[in-house]
Order: sequence, then C-alpha cells, then structure tokens
Amino acid sequence: MYDYVENAIEVRAPHRDDHLALVAEWKQDGRLLDGGALGDPPTGALIVFTEDADVQAFVDADPYVQQGDATSWRVESWNVV
Repeated sequence: MYDYVENAIEVRAPHRDDHLALVAEWKQDGRLLDGGALGDPPTGALIVFTEDADVQAFVDADPYVQQGDATSWRVESWNVV
C-alpha cells in the first residue's frame, strides 16, 4: 500500500507512464496480480503481489517512490476467505 502526496494527480503525472510500465512488466511475468489508486481524488494505492514477489525491489524501482509521489509504503498481509 502506498500513501500519496496531497496533490497526487498533478505530482505523479510526469512519472505515470514509467510507473505503469513497471506495473505492466511485473504483471506480465506474474509477480504482480493487480493494483490501483485509492480514493477520489487519490490518497494512495493498493498493489497486490504474489506471495513470493520481491516487493522491496518493486518499490526501489518505482518512479512514484523515487520522485516522492508516494510518501510512504507498507506491506499488509491479505487473508482471503
């Protein structure tokens, strides 16, 4: 889960294509299942990875994190019922 800066739509715009390319790459090879922004306007995002995905590697490569669009991130367990 990501938390975004207050004016995320404007701030993330220059980095959006690179972020979405990273998401697509990870989704295509099966490490990432799905994801998207939370809130309207967005206040954060939820990205669902496979259990064995290296989430730290994704975060380190993500332009949203590198450029400060995401102010913090955390990993939460998801118990599907």
